[in-house]
Amino acid sequence: MDTDPDSIIIEFLTECKRYQLFRLTKFYQDRLEQAIEEGVDGVSSLLTYKKIFSGKEHLEIIELAKKRNRADSSKLLLKLVMEKGSQAQRVMWESFVKMRHGLPKLDKILKEMQKHGSDPIHYMDKVGSLSEMPNHLKVIQQKHKETLCVQTKTLKVSTILIKEKEKIFQLIDRYAELTVISTVREWTFVEHELLARGRDHEEWREKHLRHDLEKIRTDQLFYSSFSHRKSKSGSSAVMSGVPGIGKTTMVQKIVYDWATGKIYPEFQFVFSFKFRDLNAINCRISLRKLIMDQYPYFGSVLGEVWMNPEGLLFILDGLDEFKDSIDFSESQRNTEPPLICMDPECCFEVSDIVYGLIQHKLLPGCSVLVTSRPTALHLLEKAEISVWAEILGFVGDERKEYFSRFFEDQMVAAAVLKHVEENEILYTMCYNPSYCWILGMSLGPFFTAKDKKQQQVPKTITQLYSYYIYNILKNHGREIEDPRDVLLKLGEMAFTGVSEKKIVFRIGDLIQYNLKPSQFLSGFMMELLERDDSVRNVFYTFSHLTIQEFVAALAQFLITNPKSIQNLLREVYSNNDGRFEIFLRFVAGLCSPQSALPLENILGPLHHQTTCEVIEWMKKTLVRLTGSGMAHVGKRSLLMMLHCLFESQNNALVQAIMGSVKILNFDELRLTPIDCAILSHVIGFCDSIKELTLRKCYIQCEGLQRLVPLLHKCHILRLGDNNLGDSGVRLLCEALKNRDCKIEILELALNKLTDSCAKDLASTVSTNQSLIHLNLGGNSFTDRSVSSLLRLIQTCKSLQGIDLNDNYLGDSGVRFLCETLMNPDCKIDRLGLQNNGITDSCTEDLASALSTNQSLTHLDLTSNFLTDLSVPTLIRLTQSCKRLQEIALWRNQFSSNGARQLESLRSLRPNLFVYINW
Repeated sequence: MDTDPDSIIIEFLTECKRYQLFRLTKFYQDRLEQAIEEGVDGVSSLLTYKKIFSGKEHLEIIELAKKRNRADSSKLLLKLVMEKGSQAQRVMWESFVKMRHGLPKLDKILKEMQKHGSDPIHYMDKVGSLSEMPNHLKVIQQKHKETLCVQTKTLKVSTILIKEKEKIFQLIDRYAELTVISTVREWTFVEHELLARGRDHEEWREKHLRHDLEKIRTDQLFYSSFSHRKSKSGSSAVMSGVPGIGKTTMVQKIVYDWATGKIYPEFQFVFSFKFRDLNAINCRISLRKLIMDQYPYFGSVLGEVWMNPEGLLFILDGLDEFKDSIDFSESQRNTEPPLICMDPECCFEVSDIVYGLIQHKLLPGCSVLVTSRPTALHLLEKAEISVWAEILGFVGDERKEYFSRFFEDQMVAAAVLKHVEENEILYTMCYNPSYCWILGMSLGPFFTAKDKKQQQVPKTITQLYSYYIYNILKNHGREIEDPRDVLLKLGEMAFTGVSEKKIVFRIGDLIQYNLKPSQFLSGFMMELLERDDSVRNVFYTFSHLTIQEFVAALAQFLITNPKSIQNLLREVYSNNDGRFEIFLRFVAGLCSPQSALPLENILGPLHHQTTCEVIEWMKKTLVRLTGSGMAHVGKRSLLMMLHCLFESQNNALVQAIMGSVKILNFDELRLTPIDCAILSHVIGFCDSIKELTLRKCYIQCEGLQRLVPLLHKCHILRLGDNNLGDSGVRLLCEALKNRDCKIEILELALNKLTDSCAKDLASTVSTNQSLIHLNLGGNSFTDRSVSSLLRLIQTCKSLQGIDLNDNYLGDSGVRFLCETLMNPDCKIDRLGLQNNGITDSCTEDLASALSTNQSLTHLDLTSNFLTDLSVPTLIRLTQSCKRLQEIALWRNQFSSNGARQLESLRSLRPNLFVYINW
């Protein structure tokens, strides 16, 4: 039986009838548009060769791809194929089979087709019949849609203005699209959620969206090619996202779009609940009562609604806020007979109702959408989830769209966006809509008020939040007699919350900190704390976790008789789960006069003693870290402290602490573009960097771009295993060209470099006077790059060692290198040729070249294809090359006899080290 996957797919496509092929292509069309983007020119060529496309059509597709508009190019290709009928569709799918191995997204689709066969066609057939229902239910449905439409069509936005505290916008005017991917990435960081996700986002943003991450629209979560578990039992989808990323607003948009008939026609009714509302229910309750409490007009028809569960969608927003735990383990649940078949008319604990809906034991056949922060996803590991999706946030021009919608004046929108783009710290925050909102509220006044000076525009996150709080105080300060006292108490409560990972505060918490609930009715406090009394219990949350952290930091500077804040800082600094990282940055940042001044205008002076103690703590901590052995924990701590140093904007402090630092080692610590920008800022104050080690830091081209302006100051620069690529090396060439370049040792191993960048390197180092050793191992250089590498060696007068291990030079490439080794002016004393496909036929050339060489001391020929045939030549090579001190011949193909002959060289040349295993 032929089990070849390609044959199975081809056979399946052959058996598909015309209408089936059409519906299958339609079913996968959105995903196919993404899947073939990177290979659209190849697909078009195959279809042109098969006479499906004319030359003109092919040219039109290729021209779009050349203009970097591959998304439109793939859309055009699929549109043309769909118009040309079943034969064109069949040929296209056959072309996909041929190209699948080079296009990960396409390969994934074909594997799913192999697994699910014609199931998608059955899904589509089912969709059409789900929306049919009796007339009296249609009346209720219309009433329900009208109600939901009224509830969701507007969006309230705070303005920090005393006269107009809130503005109400039409949702469709204000809503900016977010990028959602059809997977949930591994949650591995223990740092602050914003920074962890911000870093991850930067890493995945372009490369993986092009390569293997599939975007998914919210209307594709059910009955789509992303969901293959839809059956009689129903379908559950999870949408994950960090705080402020827009989960709740996206849920509002989904409900609004269903109510206005834009999405999900297969669902007759949609019911949406927030977990924070469900938390207020402290008794057993039925699903009927839950719905009737919100939508009383269902009355007696609810029983009929239950009869068609496949037409129902339940949305449960904010699982991470749910007070009860839910065990999705089937073994435990099956020991409780009443829960095996649940009834929507019967009363259960709220957690059981949630469990029953997600696991399809309550109204089997219905669909469920759950939203959650990534930190609570482990609760769903054993649940029956059909689709996992994650909100990445704003990608690319989506940031621009947000600010364009945020500001009515497009000149202000453009000015704010320009400032944000020029500031690496602020720009990376902009993947998150909540941070975009804070940026818009804080930066907007600087570009609208004529009396503001451009140089005062915030450049650090502390400055940004200081102006944010200042604007609130300025507009609402009269509403509270002593805002300093209130902010102090509020900050103390906020700090306790940060310490205990607590973000929800109740009346009892306010009383505990002598905060009168009546104070929170003022516009001033409502800008900081959001009041939610839509359910039985009133509670308060800061509008964002970072606002809570900032207020907690500010309180440290408002205490009348501050105790030793250094003790507090040492205590929170020793906590390694990341909860205090942003708090510490804000504390350091508030030492900056530019951050403190706006607040001092209203709150009075921040305590100078506190500022002095914070600076002293930073000094002690950084001196200890820069002088330590730099273990992994030490590296992470140092990086965090460098962020604090940057926030302080105290150049004299940076100079005093970092000026004499000679070695910085962040080996194997993931660095983001933000981290690299901070590191570049700090290096600028170092007198001289003896060694900067950034191996396996995953800085990529984006991070390197931030570092390049200062890298010329380093004597030893280790950038191995960073996925820099050819474009990264071209950036690095700018540092090598610098007249003041001090780089002596440069490590670029394992960076996916190819022949195309060898020429740039050769051209650059021709004028370099400092480079002594260059490591290009583990890249993708071939014999085609040898001419450029030769020129590099010959023109770089100072170069003494070059490592070309683990490339693809082969015998032909090494023969070219021999020309340089024979040159009387050759200064190369170390040559690495490990794992380069060298065979016996090349050793004669090496021996001949080295017979006249006066410089080579170390030669590495490990992991090649040398056999006993080359032993006599290698012996002659070592005898004639008088300066040779080491020759590495590990992992070749010598017999035990050949290895003994080579080892005998030690007796002939006692000072020669021969490394060989046999």
